[in-house]
Amino acid sequence: MLYKEKKQKFDERQFMVPTSEYRGAPFWAWNCKLKKELLLKEIEEIKDMGMGGVHIHCRVGLDTPYLGEEFFENVEACKEKLKKEKMLCWLYDEDRWPSGSAGGIVTKNVQYRSRFLVFEPEGVDKEEKEEFMSAAKAVRSKNRFLLGSYRIILNEEGRLKSYQSLKTEKPNEAGEIWSAWLEVSGDTPWFNNQAYVNTLDKNAINQFIEITHQEYYKRFADEFGKTIPAIFTDEPQTCHKEVLSEPFEKKAVILPFTDDFDDTFQKRYGFSILECIPELIWERENGEISQARYFYHRHLCERFSEAFGDNVGKWCEDHNIALTGHMMNEWTLYSQTMAVGEVMRPMKYFTLPGMDMLCDRRELSTAKQVQSIARQMGREGVMSEIYGVTGWNFDFRNHKLAGDWQAALGVTVRVPHLSWVSMEGEAKRDYPASIGYQSPWYQEYSYIEDHFARLNTAMTRGKPKVAVGIIHPIESYWSYWGNQKQTATIRQKLEAEFENIIRWMLYGLIDFDFISEAVLGEETQPQGLDQFIMGEMRYQVIVVPDCFTLRESTYKRLKAFQEAGGNLVFMGAIPEYIDGVKDSRVSEMAEKCSQIDYSCESLLNYLEVYRSVDIFIRQAEGIDATRIVQKEEGIRTDNMFYQIREEEECRWLFVCHVNRPVDEHITFLEELKIQIRGEYKPVFYDTLTGQTTNIAAVYSSGDTIITVYGSAHDSFLFRLVPGRSEDGEQWKYSFPKEKRYFPQPKHFLLEEDNCCLLDLAEYAFDDQDWNSEEEILRIDNRFRKKLGYPLRMEALAQPWVNQDEKKAEHSLKLRFLIESEIALEEVKVAMENPEHVKIFCNGESVEYKNLGWYVDESIRICGTFVLKEGMNTLELQIPFGIKTNIEWCYLLGDFGVKVLGSKKVLTRMPKQLYYGNFVTQGLPFYAGNLTYETEIETEEGVLWVETSHYRGALLQVTVDGSYKRNLIFAPYRVNCGEVSEGRHTIQIKVYGNRANAFGPVHNGNRSETWYGPNLWRTTGCKWSYEYQLEEMGILTTPSYWIEKAEQEVGGKKG
Repeated sequence: MLYKEKKQKFDERQFMVPTSEYRGAPFWAWNCKLKKELLLKEIEEIKDMGMGGVHIHCRVGLDTPYLGEEFFENVEACKEKLKKEKMLCWLYDEDRWPSGSAGGIVTKNVQYRSRFLVFEPEGVDKEEKEEFMSAAKAVRSKNRFLLGSYRIILNEEGRLKSYQSLKTEKPNEAGEIWSAWLEVSGDTPWFNNQAYVNTLDKNAINQFIEITHQEYYKRFADEFGKTIPAIFTDEPQTCHKEVLSEPFEKKAVILPFTDDFDDTFQKRYGFSILECIPELIWERENGEISQARYFYHRHLCERFSEAFGDNVGKWCEDHNIALTGHMMNEWTLYSQTMAVGEVMRPMKYFTLPGMDMLCDRRELSTAKQVQSIARQMGREGVMSEIYGVTGWNFDFRNHKLAGDWQAALGVTVRVPHLSWVSMEGEAKRDYPASIGYQSPWYQEYSYIEDHFARLNTAMTRGKPKVAVGIIHPIESYWSYWGNQKQTATIRQKLEAEFENIIRWMLYGLIDFDFISEAVLGEETQPQGLDQFIMGEMRYQVIVVPDCFTLRESTYKRLKAFQEAGGNLVFMGAIPEYIDGVKDSRVSEMAEKCSQIDYSCESLLNYLEVYRSVDIFIRQAEGIDATRIVQKEEGIRTDNMFYQIREEEECRWLFVCHVNRPVDEHITFLEELKIQIRGEYKPVFYDTLTGQTTNIAAVYSSGDTIITVYGSAHDSFLFRLVPGRSEDGEQWKYSFPKEKRYFPQPKHFLLEEDNCCLLDLAEYAFDDQDWNSEEEILRIDNRFRKKLGYPLRMEALAQPWVNQDEKKAEHSLKLRFLIESEIALEEVKVAMENPEHVKIFCNGESVEYKNLGWYVDESIRICGTFVLKEGMNTLELQIPFGIKTNIEWCYLLGDFGVKVLGSKKVLTRMPKQLYYGNFVTQGLPFYAGNLTYETEIETEEGVLWVETSHYRGALLQVTVDGSYKRNLIFAPYRVNCGEVSEGRHTIQIKVYGNRANAFGPVHNGNRSETWYGPNLWRTTGCKWSYEYQLEEMGILTTPSYWIEKAEQEVGGKKG
């Protein structure tokens, strides 16, 4: 049990200072040659961030043999350190991802490799698949054998008129010959020059468990369920399914398959799927769905679930450790079908089912699916791999907003993605930002983590209050997994309906769970009960949403529920098939049930009787004169989620905002009326401060109505105790009085040296002629291609695989041209692995010195030199081998930088900064924290400061050197306490990020949201030599006002 205190009396002290199990545990990226001293130091830094532990997660760059003795010695040392710090050591089951191959160790044995069915026409050359991928897509090989051949006859529309399996060739008959092959996966660099595992084969996964889980258990069994609470499995999947683009296309189609698939299929369904392979590819002539196709997808999902999720989950249960993690491609009906079949069934035996939320997306389906299976299986919580692929400039307000809506959908275990051990080499492009010491804001992060930890102390208690269950429609989607031309439209319709019903319910503030037919098939319905039983959940109403087919077992459960008086409603079309065969029984049952249109209005109106919460919104600060049409006021909010947890003596209600504002700078104060079914005394639990307040409420028709004020990033946690509030306080908020604007800053302070990025250089290979200026990562690719080395792209084999690398036999020279408007007496240079590099400035050798590090301990400050006014050269002579990392370098010092397109010029350090983008004021590559200082004149009273336009992780306001408050969230106002009449010194610190020094500064596609490794290597029109820099700093002049001290003033916290 992770949350051991969830059944004890609620501890207010625990809420104020939550313990480690309620706190996040980031992916801690082991991505270099491991050094124990560095690992132990970083654990302390991660603790300083408010985290409760780490997930030991092998990532790109690992140079210590995976699962070797040295590797486990480091695990042991970290486990002991974490135990000492009262933190948790979460395990991870793979070298990178997806889970199953144990870094290629399992699949050195061909028996355990992924295999797939290749269905191809005669005379079509084998298509070579791209091998640079980080997923389990098919990698073609010559290792295959024939499963069968088929004569195919299509009608003029391309529908399947007839087919036959050919035992012997009959050349004179009509039709085209297609053949099915079982092919074993080839090698790929991503799996360390091996292959992905066969996730349909329980024996293969048993070998994975033996090599990975058993090895951890042998060494650390005494801490399983204690310091080591769980092991994380990442993106297990099958080979990805393919379809034809149109029915007459002549190309190979790949589908997941394995050696004994047909044997188990026949045993389950009574016929051979190999006799029906064409029905997996083409649509039937009569327009009916194919039972063979439906059963293929169903059996495939079951084989995958039994081999992986069930197998690993039961091992974990038997060994006193929780299984957490997530499936591949969780979001859409299409993506699930392609990679796993469906995501709920494989997670049935996960102790802490989880999800992956990348790019700050709002994948509501992903969250709702995992929340549903967790509730139904009675799990303690839900895990989220959160903040991945958001880039360096993802700030605190969005850390909170992204976490809040996921918490409302059940997330209790936060796995921030990610904290790098090192930024050496390719590791620095491994989906930044680093949520660790490399980010200049890391020591302030406990403000965010404390919020979520406090929230978890409440939202892990009791049981969820949910009345509505919805049959998941994915099995109907399987029936139309065919060629794009003939099935794309109906699949898109199903996809849109799937997304719509989720949005309508969640934004309409009626909670629900999805019901997986595969999981439901193993449940029984007690006779005569008018509640629908699904594991630990009891639903009062079941919705069947426009499905084409239902399982026989689903039909029987729904029939029993309906006959017992349960509320069963059909939305949209009535299913015409049972188990993929035409059947009128569902239609006959539906005649005795409610039926509604597939529309938001019909759905919410029908379910209104089951509503527990409603929220109405009004803009609280008057009219926006720039808008011609005002948003209606007093209507239901369309941007909030909630969750209710029930305990014996109270309920917990959490309410939050969901989506980012269109413009984060332009926000408004909102008045929110929260209407709750039943009469309660509400207590507000402030998760940002740990304080609690009894809140006033009004009562109407048996409902409780609470009025609160907030804005775009706010959330609210209430404890609801039965009864009426007699002494609750009205919600307090300061409305701006007469605002005055700050004068321009008198001073500014940099916490780090200013920086000039060195990323464009002239270059020479092996003492050949110099080439014209090019970007360094492109130079690296050119030399590697020339030498036949693998490119350092996203899917490179791990360094630990090549422990016997020879001495670097080649050399690369880089020459940076550095123009300066002034002479500079001391300029420092920072680079990786400088001890192997010869450095020359203007032809003079630069002595190697160890002067510390810049941003990350692998980036060493290694020398100082003088720059003259005018043009200077900095030349590096670098030994080059297969494991050499050629990376950007950095000039550091007391200077300014002017950027003109792709050109950089050093200047004097600016004497003054003005409000506005500081990137254009001599600090284009500055990546640290910066403080503005100014003075204001005030009367006596409470000082409020507002600054709505900023770019940085957060702002921090200090008054007269002592009173310090965070300013982060909309509407960007902070109560700075009482001040006396007179002059006051105000400092506003902008906590920076590393985007303009380490981000994809040559990416010309500003709309790209996938901050993956190859974004630093864009090509064509997506590439820009001119620097594409992010805004930084306080962008518009801050304002302030004074509230009279004698007035009672509530305050927005940070």
